[in-house]
Amino acid sequence: MPRTTTEVLDLPLTVRPEPDELIQAAMQWHFGPETGSPFWLERAKSLPFDPRTDVKTHDDLVLFPNMAAELRDVPAQDLIPRGYGRSPEVVGVFESGGTTGAPKRVVLLRDWLERMLHWSNRNLDAHGFVRGVDWLGLVPTGPHIVGEYFRRSATTHGRHGFTIDLDPRWVKKLIASGRGADADSYAEHLVDQAAFILRTQDIGILTITPPLLERIARRDDLTELVNEKVRAIRWGGTQLDPDSRYLYKTEVFPGTALCGNYGSTMILGFAGERPGLPDDAGCVFDPYSPYVTFSVVDPETLRPVGYGDRGRVLVHHVSKSFFLPNNLERDVATRIEPLAGQAGDAVADIAPVTTFENEAVIEGVY
Repeated sequence: MPRTTTEVLDLPLTVRPEPDELIQAAMQWHFGPETGSPFWLERAKSLPFDPRTDVKTHDDLVLFPNMAAELRDVPAQDLIPRGYGRSPEVVGVFESGGTTGAPKRVVLLRDWLERMLHWSNRNLDAHGFVRGVDWLGLVPTGPHIVGEYFRRSATTHGRHGFTIDLDPRWVKKLIASGRGADADSYAEHLVDQAAFILRTQDIGILTITPPLLERIARRDDLTELVNEKVRAIRWGGTQLDPDSRYLYKTEVFPGTALCGNYGSTMILGFAGERPGLPDDAGCVFDPYSPYVTFSVVDPETLRPVGYGDRGRVLVHHVSKSFFLPNNLERDVATRIEPLAGQAGDAVADIAPVTTFENEAVIEGVY
């Protein structure tokens, strides 16, 4: 007996839908007058097709235009599907980094947060991250969704989460205005705060960006402290090249598990490093398919490049709480074959483009 739309969208956390089954259920939900969000119900009027009848497979998502830029101005309330009723469990409204102009906004609902955390925590288990220990996060908080995911990961996979203030927009602004020395001082200020927590608390897992991890590795006392206390390091935000990854795993932090994430606010989450990769290999990232899927494409034609070739990362997010297809991210990557049963591509060797939406891309500390 076929499952209903809500049954497909509300499957237990341990069960993943078949990709095309998810697409068909999501089209009925997001474009149904009683269940869709005001944003998509209004945009549907100008589409040259009917999503409920014409979009039946994962491949059909390419019919949609890229609507991500509109998330800069749309009222956040208009992004919530009506099917959640009058009191949806909103965890928060979060913004993109603001690297390339005004930030875009998304609404994080509790059901998606719990689904993403369950998948993420299982990925951490596969990398040998011990459960029940305290976490320290050197990640953006405030309007940035990564801070919320850190806090929830720390309390569901770990015990307590310790954080410091990290404002990546200020660092990027300093760099853009030629104040590199001030940006450097700010980064050292962040590491100083982390050092105090590492010295006084029993930190078992460190979540950090590669530029800040590099600064910790420069200090012999902090390297010794991490090796003494920290059982695992989770990195993300900017990329870690294969040579640095190998050095950290084999020489700098040899007894510490190391695992990367690749994500963005616009996908409401992240992809996880594939377990079991050799120490001397780069990271391969697998998204939470079929809810989040990647395609590595030629940016002009939006057609997939060959496996092993480089192109722009195109992202689809299809879940009960959020729908955003064909979002062309500001990153280039190598296209990698997905794991068996996964929709879309895996990605590796990620790097930012130099310009995005006519703005220069500056990474800074995140």
